[in-house]
Amino acid sequence: MLRWACLSPYRTVIEGHMAGRSNSPGGAAAAQAKASDASLEHILSQANTAEKFCAAIAKLFGVRAKEVALMRQEKGLLKFLFPEQLKTAGSIPVSSSSAVASHTASTKKTELFNTFAKIKHARVFETVKLQAAEEADQSEQSSIQKLMSAPVLSPDRKVLGVIQVCRKGFDLNSAGPDFTHNDLQQLELAAKVASTLPFLNEA
Repeated sequence: MLRWACLSPYRTVIEGHMAGRSNSPGGAAAAQAKASDASLEHILSQANTAEKFCAAIAKLFGVRAKEVALMRQEKGLLKFLFPEQLKTAGSIPVSSSSAVASHTASTKKTELFNTFAKIKHARVFETVKLQAAEEADQSEQSSIQKLMSAPVLSPDRKVLGVIQVCRKGFDLNSAGPDFTHNDLQQLELAAKVASTLPFLNEA
């Protein structure tokens, strides 16, 4: 299992962020949310590797690290930076008509699917085992039930990559709660931070 001791203040920031949006009235809520967004951006910007960045994203959304994927666009292909096991599993053409990541990259728009298993999509990467056999649990046999996908764009709106967060399960109920519009906004913020980090800007 991966350990993320360097992100110990992260949970406090997230809880404060959510409390600020739900409990404070009017302008105070907006001000606190803005401050929390700044704190979140700061924490994410400290991640100097794709692995650490995705670990922070997993904590933000309360998912397992293996339910976060980060891809970098290289010469018309989306190549996995995380999870590690997918780096050698192949790449996704941006022109693909069957991959959600490709659609996200080509449209430059965020997408949310809370009934993802019903959506026609390429499943080849879902079959890759993300844990060693002795560490695998039942979730390895589950499938993606809910998914958010966001493009990572440069200031001039060039596609640098795609970040996805999913919830896996044997059905919708076992996968956990639906993603919300607020979750999608948070993923957009994370993608904005990702666009400034070196692992997505390497040649």
